[in-house]
Amino acid sequence: MATEARILNISETRWMPLVITVISLANAGSTCDAQIVDAWRYTVRKPADGWQATNFDTADWKEGHGGFGTRDTPGSRVGTTWATNNIWLRKMFALKSVPANPALLIHHDEDAEIWINGKSVATFSGYTTEYKVVPLAEGKGSSLKVGDNLMAVHCRQTGGGQFIDVHLVDADNVPELPPAKRSTKPFQSDLITEWGAKVTGENVWTEYPRPQMRRDNWTNLNRHWDYAITKRNQVQPPTEWQGKILVPFCLESKLGGVQRLLDETETLWYHRTFNAKKVEGQKLLLNFEAVDYRCEVIVNGQSVGQHQGGNTPFSVDITHAAQDGSNELIVRVDDDTEGYQLRGKQTLVPRGIWYTQVSGIWQTVWLEAVPDRYIKDVKITTSARSNSIVVRPVVVGAAGTIRVVVKDGDTVVGTAHGEVLTHEITVKNAKHWSPESPHLYDVEVRLHDANGNRIDRIHSYAGIRDVGKVKDADGHWRMTLNGETVFHWGPLDQGWWPDGLLTPPSDEAMLFDIEWLKKAGFNMIRKHIKVEPRRYYYHCDRLGMMVWQDQVSAGNNPKWTRLQPNPEDANWPDKDHEQFMTELEHMVDTLENHPSIVVWVPFNEAWGQHRTMEVGKWMVDRDPSRLVNVASGGNFWPVGDIVDHHEYPHPKFPFDLGSNGRFEPFIKVMGEFGGHGFPVKQHLWDADRRNWGYGDLPKNKGEYKERYVTSLNRLNDLKRKGIAAGVYTQTTDVEGEINGLMTYDRKVIKIPAAELAELHKVLFAEP
Repeated sequence: MATEARILNISETRWMPLVITVISLANAGSTCDAQIVDAWRYTVRKPADGWQATNFDTADWKEGHGGFGTRDTPGSRVGTTWATNNIWLRKMFALKSVPANPALLIHHDEDAEIWINGKSVATFSGYTTEYKVVPLAEGKGSSLKVGDNLMAVHCRQTGGGQFIDVHLVDADNVPELPPAKRSTKPFQSDLITEWGAKVTGENVWTEYPRPQMRRDNWTNLNRHWDYAITKRNQVQPPTEWQGKILVPFCLESKLGGVQRLLDETETLWYHRTFNAKKVEGQKLLLNFEAVDYRCEVIVNGQSVGQHQGGNTPFSVDITHAAQDGSNELIVRVDDDTEGYQLRGKQTLVPRGIWYTQVSGIWQTVWLEAVPDRYIKDVKITTSARSNSIVVRPVVVGAAGTIRVVVKDGDTVVGTAHGEVLTHEITVKNAKHWSPESPHLYDVEVRLHDANGNRIDRIHSYAGIRDVGKVKDADGHWRMTLNGETVFHWGPLDQGWWPDGLLTPPSDEAMLFDIEWLKKAGFNMIRKHIKVEPRRYYYHCDRLGMMVWQDQVSAGNNPKWTRLQPNPEDANWPDKDHEQFMTELEHMVDTLENHPSIVVWVPFNEAWGQHRTMEVGKWMVDRDPSRLVNVASGGNFWPVGDIVDHHEYPHPKFPFDLGSNGRFEPFIKVMGEFGGHGFPVKQHLWDADRRNWGYGDLPKNKGEYKERYVTSLNRLNDLKRKGIAAGVYTQTTDVEGEINGLMTYDRKVIKIPAAELAELHKVLFAEP
């Protein structure tokens, strides 16, 4: 073996391939550089005969960086995801001289065929788990020539991981390949919702974003902003901007207008101006509903605040930095996406149940003028047993006098006032909140000074209801609402959109999902690994849809043992656990007034599951008014109220694992099941990938419906055995998952809502 490793002399090809320079140290004092052509044209649809020829037209083929496959394949260096059964590849390379000992440096999973300049040079069966050097058989290298050469490859895959990457090398000088280049572009689907197609810079998310604490004096900052991407070590704002991004849609989304992946070595910058008028005795608050993930806010050159956590709102007091007239606003964002960072279903490598990353501002940005002494927040709790509403304002500055007025429509049904900050109002003949009757009372809170002058006022609302549990006649724990047993039946709802990713294209679009599920006979939604805009929960409140709210998850998982005894927890560093708890508290603090939320879910399965008993006990103490499902489908620890199992495709619960009484104090639920897939042509995120559902795909729509009905019947049988809730996967298709009740673009309903509502009656019939 020679002391230097090098790829053959390969020059720039005719269609601008990716060229990577490799520096290899073979012996002390000996270095060399070489160039690797790592750019290909490819197709996953069978091409016409003669596709291996040098003159074959590939204008309609895609371009991608090698290698091709799935990243969990052993030994792979994936530049482009390939997840279908076949792929056809072509790349051009140039030789300054023909090597004496030509070979292929190849990793294939599975069968592969290689041609050079139209001539077959090698065929491989089976798969490898690492790169192999395979000298060309005698006579096979005769197709090589000085100048331009064409390599054509076909790879076929039938199961498990998959990967193909091929390079021509000198067998006596074999290179160390560099890491594959990650594309800066997310997958760009043609799918768009009817609401997304109507979005403009003028009509984008114009609704007041905080329905439970409304004021009149606010300014919406959604619109087109300037943006730029720099290296992360740049701390000064850019002097030039690269284009426009439509806020509040993220950098990677279609509706944002950029569709660019942010790397962990990069920083995303936003820029815009806004007008303000400074008023004596007033503060100016800048509000962000959600920014993923770490950000710094700069107004007129002054840093006015920082925030970490990508899923909940925050405010910055910019009074000291703002000026009359025009003001400059800059937001700096870093987003690692993975590691211990809470990101839910986002990933750097979308595949399977993991989706496109989301970076930057992804919910509404707005300004609000408030008095120097103002109501910062209002905490509202209720009791159906006592027909009471308890209101506790959080005031900045001297508290003054608080006055609370509760109305039912135009009728005042209760008032309270005084210097204390906690006020309990009893409502005579109160109407209780439930899915069947989602009654809401209007709540007005006023702040007065010592002379009785009104300083501040906010408008809110409350739904009077109690959440609890009770044993039925057979000794099974059941969930209750206002003292009545209720079977929780809902979909797993991930809240992803083909055009906005985590951001719904509009309030109307977001409302469509909830209304459709209500019409379909669901009384609950499990909001999965996502915190929605606050208006989402407002719609659930007024429409009567119960919500199980998941905490957004991170990685770094323990061994997943489900409901088996002797569970394990992941070992998280203190600082990362503290950030997890900070974000959990912020989510609860933001959403706890919503009557629709009835269950908190700190962990999903074993994703980032750590210190479960500590987290569970904290959650129970933090909000005793709701049920706690500490780890839906995760490793079971005896804390909270619920033991939750996931089973696909049809529901099944391992009752035997609780035979020793482990599950006796807990409500038993099916936290996920179903996932029956059904593809709808012209409505797939990517028709060229292996779209999937749980279990084999049904042959037709009739079989799809039959499977759904089978799952319902099995869930009903489990209900008789003690199961108190069921969560069907899922509301919509999401990227490569085609197991939704409707397509990802919401344009095709797989089973009509009225038909579903009729089918679901079996779950609510008297035994």
